[in-house]
Amino acid sequence: MNEEISEITQLLSALAGGQADARDRLYTLLYPELKRLARSHLAGHAPMTLEPAALIHEVWLKSAGREGALHRGQFFAHASKVMRSVIVDHVRERYADKRGGGLNVTLSTTAMDQLAPPDVLKLDEVLQTLERADGRAHQVVQMRFFGGLELEEIAEVLEVSVPTVKRDWRKARAFLFDALQT
Repeated sequence: MNEEISEITQLLSALAGGQADARDRLYTLLYPELKRLARSHLAGHAPMTLEPAALIHEVWLKSAGREGALHRGQFFAHASKVMRSVIVDHVRERYADKRGGGLNVTLSTTAMDQLAPPDVLKLDEVLQTLERADGRAHQVVQMRFFGGLELEEIAEVLEVSVPTVKRDWRKARAFLFDALQT
């Protein structure tokens, strides 16, 4: 696995450096993890017409070769953000189609079981508020909750210590819990 992570990092760097031939190999290596991530994002939603493959393709179009994604953790943090954005846009579109017809889409994860299942649009609004209030805590939520990254990986991406990530994660969870209860 570490060998694969190293190869992913090398391929991301090569692609960001303009080596287009790294794109196909990178896609092959990333696809299983992107599929797991897409399924995770879609899990717990009310019947959704959006498929994991659609999320993966959207991420690939918006992420591969983007500057700044020089290693696996950064790529998956960005991929998770893109997936959440696509899901929110999809829900907004469906909600508009139903003209407020009471569409209730939920999101669940073992990391935040204590929360009542939030509405995707409400969650997006709360996450935007968190981003304005504490950008790093927001990044931790993106990478941990949506990206499935471990605390150590997040610390590496953010270039902070693991205890700092733990504090940000606790702070962000408390913020989300309070905001989603109202």
